[in-house]
Amino acid sequence: MNDGKGRRRFLQYSIAALAVPEPVSAASRDAGAASIAGGSPHLVLLGDSIFDNGAYTGGKPDVIAQLRKILPQQWKATLLARDGATTEGIPDQLARLPADATHLILSVGGNNALMQQHLLQARAATVAEGLAVLAGAVSKFEASYRQVISACLARKLPLTVCTVYNGNFPEADYRTVTTAAIALFNDAILRTAAEHRLKVIELRLVCTRPEDYANPIEPSSAGAARIARAILAATDPRAAQSGAQIFLS
Repeated sequence: MNDGKGRRRFLQYSIAALAVPEPVSAASRDAGAASIAGGSPHLVLLGDSIFDNGAYTGGKPDVIAQLRKILPQQWKATLLARDGATTEGIPDQLARLPADATHLILSVGGNNALMQQHLLQARAATVAEGLAVLAGAVSKFEASYRQVISACLARKLPLTVCTVYNGNFPEADYRTVTTAAIALFNDAILRTAAEHRLKVIELRLVCTRPEDYANPIEPSSAGAARIARAILAATDPRAAQSGAQIFLS
């Protein structure tokens, strides 16, 4: 295809794990690990309780335990994410980055959005007025999120980011409203990722079942397993061409 200036540029960024991949055999995982030059991969999880969900699994494996269980031999994973963290907490997490870290995986923004949930009850004369209120909150989040991305990229390591999932709210009307509001925050995440050509784990398409949630907003052990497989899919060199591909002119 031509856009008047030659061929369109190919694959600016990819959405990883649109469908959660099935676990692969140990032999296949080890073969993938052997293809990585320069030492063993060390994945570092940054962000909030999407990764640091041990308090919500009832003693069952959380994200970091699920991830370590499926990693190829010689791979490592470190959890720096902290329950309750917002974008403002990521610099402190980066300050504790292991010296041998090779990949960063970031999931943050859900708590930023949660802190603005009172806006859903604000009175507005028109739909446009209500959207303007939400747009203001998203604009502040985007500025903070972009600072976080810049801080992560300054580490000169491959970075994968996650969208904010929709949650498992029991009330249908509230679920509809929050899904629409969260989409605005995710738009900021996706546009930022596209500009920096980052991989994205689309958590809205990873945690899709009620059993993926321990409560309306935290992942269960079942959800943790799906998140762990999505992380591996996004960082495994054998899966580099998987996922949806988006083209920019």
